[in-house]
Amino acid sequence: MEKISVTIITKNEEKNIGRCLESLKWADEIVVVDTDSNDRTVEICKQYTSRVFNESWHGYGKPKNICAAKAQNRWILNIDSDEVVTPESAEEIQKVLKEGPQYPVYHLPRKNYFGDRWVRFGGWYPDRILRLYDKEKVAFSETQVHERLTPDNNAGSLKNALTHYSYADREDYLQRQDRYSTLYAQEKMANGFRANWTHLYLRPPFAFLKKYIIKQGFMDGYLGFFLAKNAASYTYQKYAKTLSNDSSPPAGEVR
Repeated sequence: MEKISVTIITKNEEKNIGRCLESLKWADEIVVVDTDSNDRTVEICKQYTSRVFNESWHGYGKPKNICAAKAQNRWILNIDSDEVVTPESAEEIQKVLKEGPQYPVYHLPRKNYFGDRWVRFGGWYPDRILRLYDKEKVAFSETQVHERLTPDNNAGSLKNALTHYSYADREDYLQRQDRYSTLYAQEKMANGFRANWTHLYLRPPFAFLKKYIIKQGFMDGYLGFFLAKNAASYTYQKYAKTLSNDSSPPAGEVR
């Protein structure tokens, strides 16, 4: 049976990290890379693993690769600190490793919660995301935000979902969307990109229609409308900020 290392990057996650780590006791190893937390995050992590390291903030992608490089095992399960691996998901992952993985990387579905509500529509479920992978063949893109595992052209798919406590409330959601849009714009500007009128005036309404109509966000009632409306707002912000002189990066945060 292949052994597995779970990797987590953290930044001021004392409210979430204990719940996350408690769901990972079955793993062969837990490796945490903390990016200068000033709360009890590191203290809590050390109650579950001795493999806790500190690194400066380099965007979302690079710390995940640093974390994987410190892991002792070839197979990696990357988890966010606001996620929980359910017993069913843990059992399925262990079964794949016991029988011998057929793919270098695997999708896992996620149940995303907004506050205490599971968001079922608008593209929020099943929200399949690549998280289980062979680090000798796959790695994270080292982008500031929206990092992803590559290559992903030969991926397997698991059935049991992770639980993701995405946002505590509307204020948390809006603050993070503001941060993510700034990081996105900064990275695009560094590569010479500037938005044009199609990015600013066509993509935002399409984002709303996609979330609310095509992905049936209306089935989640007012919450679905709120999320679709703010998907449009986020789309506008991330492009508008490429035209702004005030797109300095926010302080490093880990979602």
